[in-house]
Amino acid sequence: MFVFRLLRLIAHLFKGMAVCAFLFPFTSQQGREAHIRRWSRKLLRICGIAIRIDSPLPIPRSLLVSNHVSWLDIFAVNSLQPCRFVAKSEIRSWPLIGWLCAKTGTIFISRGKASDVRRIFKGIVESIEAGDRVAFFPEGTTAAQGKLLPFHANLFEAALDARVPVQPYALRYLDAQGNYHAAADFIGDTTIVESILAVLQAGSITAELTQLPSIPTDGAHRRELAVTARKVVADGLGYVPEDLMQTAPPAGSPPGTAPDPQAAPQ
Repeated sequence: MFVFRLLRLIAHLFKGMAVCAFLFPFTSQQGREAHIRRWSRKLLRICGIAIRIDSPLPIPRSLLVSNHVSWLDIFAVNSLQPCRFVAKSEIRSWPLIGWLCAKTGTIFISRGKASDVRRIFKGIVESIEAGDRVAFFPEGTTAAQGKLLPFHANLFEAALDARVPVQPYALRYLDAQGNYHAAADFIGDTTIVESILAVLQAGSITAELTQLPSIPTDGAHRRELAVTARKVVADGLGYVPEDLMQTAPPAGSPPGTAPDPQAAPQ
């Protein structure tokens, strides 16, 4: 079963590359989003992941944010609504997946470079104003399930400039007993290949993606938005107040400059 899944996953990745290379140049935005949604859902199925989505309301033109657990998160969100994700530049070098992320509109950012943050910020605002849905993970890195890192405030400024709300989602990966599935965690020294193999060997995983109340941005400050969004996501995940004792980093801190010492960047 494991070998069969691995071969199917590799074939599916190459199929996605072919679609991006040969179909996307001649396909409308709506058509590309349909391809991305179907492809993402099938990737999750191949990995043995059932996606359970609780998103009853239409997604407004907004800046989407979510907690960050795994490389799977992008595909879980894309299975609901394809978005342009803001992701660390290292992902571009990942085998196959990095190329696919680039071709599907991912916005890559170099952590710790203020000039890159400014450039990315301008691109995010322009994308939102053009009608694209843009998403990012404000923790700046992955964290083990059961833990929520402080939300970096920088990119929340894009929602203010684009005059759109922040739309938060809560994401978790569960086993058959409803407990957090450890195989989904992508932390520490785990490589992307090791994580993929762990997921394929894990058996049944359920990914739960839950829409949370949108956050208006009129008259708000980016730091306030970061704190509010973290509280809303924590509530959606069912975390107790003690889990929120850490405060957000300074508003000028680039994403990823103050990671939790127990959660190495992925």
